[in-house]
Amino acid sequence: MLLVVQVSALRITPIALDEANAFITMHHRHHKPVPGAKFCIACSDDMVRGVAIVGRPVARMVDNGLTLEVNRCCTDGTRNACSMLYRASWRAARELGYLRLITYTL
Repeated sequence: MLLVVQVSALRITPIALDEANAFITMHHRHHKPVPGAKFCIACSDDMVRGVAIVGRPVARMVDNGLTLEVNRCCTDGTRNACSMLYRASWRAARELGYLRLITYTL
C-alpha cells in the first residue's frame, strides 16, 4: 500500500516584527530579538516555517543608505525555506531601491 502525503506549497507572506521575533525566540538558540527592521517576511504553508528580518546594516561603514542586511533568518528546518527567504528578501530590497543586500552567517 502506497501512502501519499499532500504537502502544501510554501509561499512568502508578510509578518509583523513582533511575530517574527517570537518565531526566532522559539526556534533559535542564541539570537536575541531584533529591536527594529525595514521589513519582515515569512515562508509558510499552513503555518509559519521560517522568517527573515531585514534592516539597516549593523556595521556603520556599510550603512550607506543603499544597503540592507538580513539581520535574522530562521526556519524550523523545512527544506528550501532559507533560500526562499533570502531570495524574497533580495527581490523586495531591490524593488525598494536598495543596491545591496548583505548577511553574515554565524
